[in-house]
Amino acid sequence: MTLLDEGDGKTPLSREEQADLIPSLATRDELNEWERQNILEGYRWALHDKSAGRRDPLTEPYVRELHKRMFDQTWKWAGRYRTTEKNLGIPFHQIQNSLAALLGDARYWLQHESYAPDEIAIRFHHRLVFIHPFSSGNGRHARLMADVLAIRQGRPVFTWGGAELARAGDFRRQYIEALQAADRNEMKRLLEFARS
Repeated sequence: MTLLDEGDGKTPLSREEQADLIPSLATRDELNEWERQNILEGYRWALHDKSAGRRDPLTEPYVRELHKRMFDQTWKWAGRYRTTEKNLGIPFHQIQNSLAALLGDARYWLQHESYAPDEIAIRFHHRLVFIHPFSSGNGRHARLMADVLAIRQGRPVFTWGGAELARAGDFRRQYIEALQAADRNEMKRLLEFARS
């Protein structure tokens, strides 16, 4: 399988985006493993670094910084919004305004306890995936953002089906189906999956 081979809900990358790959990798499996190691650094920063813990995650710089820390050893464009249209997400020119609206909505949900803590984090996750601000890594980034929001509300991180979703076929399918249900404003399935 080459890097151009896509499927199972993964966002395809243009040849230009692929040209910004930092390490020399030949297959999607190699890329997944490389990204997994890079993502672990992002997790350490977001969940265990005291300086990250003092920052407000509901700010646009934090959203970009987290993506950068998750993918900075993999992609030159890590932490920068996409500039191409994808098979998922809103038109790229609407990203900044839509993200600003999401951050404002989430801040309101928290201040007014509009939903239970888990639902706030999951609604944020769903909308962030829907916006799809980056060329790749949006689901993984949005899941970590939801974990950060859960912890900030005194909740444990989510289990997300207990599998590495980049590889686990059936779990990934369940996750995508739960996201599609959330697109119809049916959040229960995504909430259940996130804690399964």
